[in-house]
Amino acid sequence: MNDMTVNKQPAARPETVRGLPGHSTVGTNDLDAASAFYDKLLGVFGIGRVLVQPGRAVYYGHQTLEFGVIRPFDSKPATVGNGGMVAFEARSRTQVDEAHATALALGGSDEGTPGPRGENGEGPYCAYFRDPEGNKFLIYRAGPDQV
Repeated sequence: MNDMTVNKQPAARPETVRGLPGHSTVGTNDLDAASAFYDKLLGVFGIGRVLVQPGRAVYYGHQTLEFGVIRPFDSKPATVGNGGMVAFEARSRTQVDEAHATALALGGSDEGTPGPRGENGEGPYCAYFRDPEGNKFLIYRAGPDQV
């Protein structure tokens, strides 16, 4: 057997496995048109809006963020890849802060300092960064910290 196909790591216990990524986004140059499209498309699956950032983004899911359509943070036109990012769910707000600080210390660039997001700041606690090659990431904690 080819050693490259053998997993030499011990299997994770099911209760400790975390799902990554948390949600995905696509960029848009016309948020109203895009959200109207996704309202209907995702409605087919019983998925609706869970968070709206007026003029910036509309997020969809069953009960939590699963997919979003956004205007790119850098204000440049949305293209394939500009507006997209990978999102990772953190166990706590402290872990969001730590991950963001670590990314910057390792040569990443800030795309959004840690803090609450959404209407009236009542949404998830988030931090955004780009890796040294320009790929965009989000670290977030929705709801109370896990113990």
